[in-house]
Amino acid sequence: MVTQPELQDFVMQISKAYFQWPFNHVATFNKRLKTTGGRYLLASHHLEFNEKMVGLPEFEGIVKHELVHYHLHLQQLGYQHKDLDFKKLLAQVGGSRFAPHLKKARASNHFWLYHCENKHDIVRKRHFQASNYRCGQCGTKIYFVGEIGNE
Repeated sequence: MVTQPELQDFVMQISKAYFQWPFNHVATFNKRLKTTGGRYLLASHHLEFNEKMVGLPEFEGIVKHELVHYHLHLQQLGYQHKDLDFKKLLAQVGGSRFAPHLKKARASNHFWLYHCENKHDIVRKRHFQASNYRCGQCGTKIYFVGEIGNE
């Protein structure tokens, strides 16, 4: 796992090597980032990165992407994704346009089994409060039976 000082050094090296400008702010990990690779904070000029993407080969491209936002904003040029300045500089340094998709968590392997008073089977992926519902076939009360495996 990469530590925060190692991340800071890595971002500073990328900034010097590809942009020829120093990175004078803070680069940190943000555990709350789930689908994005990183983000640039306009008010503080700090960069935050998704720590789950550090080991990916695309991580350097993610760092370049955020540094494009950073350097263009500090130079008061178009730093948004839609701006031509952003698109040109991103292509020039070889940054990633989009973050790679992380593998989603697998769906649960279990189902919930319910019966009504007339023994109709009701199988659901989600557990629900049986006392609030009636059987869709006969209208009788529903009772929770238990959890069944994914067969």
